[in-house]
Amino acid sequence: MQTATTEQPARRYRYYEFVMVAFVVVLVCSNLIGPAKAAQIDLPLIGAVTFGAGVLFFPISYVFGDVLTEVYGYSRARKVIWAGFAALGFAAIMAAVIVALPPAPTWPNQKVYEIAFGSTWRIALASMFAYFCGEFVNSFVLAKMKVWSSGRYQGARFVGSTVAGEAVDSALFYPLAFYNSGIMPNELVFTLVVSQFVTKTLVEIAFLPLTYRVVAFLKRAEDEDYYDRNTNFNPFRIET
Repeated sequence: MQTATTEQPARRYRYYEFVMVAFVVVLVCSNLIGPAKAAQIDLPLIGAVTFGAGVLFFPISYVFGDVLTEVYGYSRARKVIWAGFAALGFAAIMAAVIVALPPAPTWPNQKVYEIAFGSTWRIALASMFAYFCGEFVNSFVLAKMKVWSSGRYQGARFVGSTVAGEAVDSALFYPLAFYNSGIMPNELVFTLVVSQFVTKTLVEIAFLPLTYRVVAFLKRAEDEDYYDRNTNFNPFRIET
């Protein structure tokens, strides 16, 4: 198994593209479905808990982010993050164009379509900015923690990087998207910031056993276990 410490050689991987596609699919779906909906459930001993509906699936993108950085290194994860950013941008433009197209007189569902896919540009841009910052923080922290720990404490590294990334994402998205927007009360905005952060972190912890197995499989299958000791961490550098 390789433990590269210098520039990554140009080589092909068996599963890298599949992980990238899975990451982008989860990211786009979780951002299109549910981010503007506040849901509430009653939990034993805790009571009513309010959270953004999209929080149930968005953390899976962080799981894929952890897998990518842990196995393939920061620079290849960086390419995937940019691919996700481009996909979010295209989805936002496509949704805006389709919602804006005049409906046929015999088609009665324009209002429903606007509710489902008519996010304002403020929400779309807030989502993209929060994603960009959060994912890069997650990948950067995980890569650095792997080097500092010499590859030990994998679970702590996954959770620690997710805590950092989700904290940035949560603190940016809801205030930028909804504060003083008239869509929801300002006090609910900050409630969602906290509940989203806590819920996403708990989802990451719940997925740890699966993350371990996926990482172990990919390291064996790809013969790769990358350490970012000499990596350029500039998020705007695309090449490896």
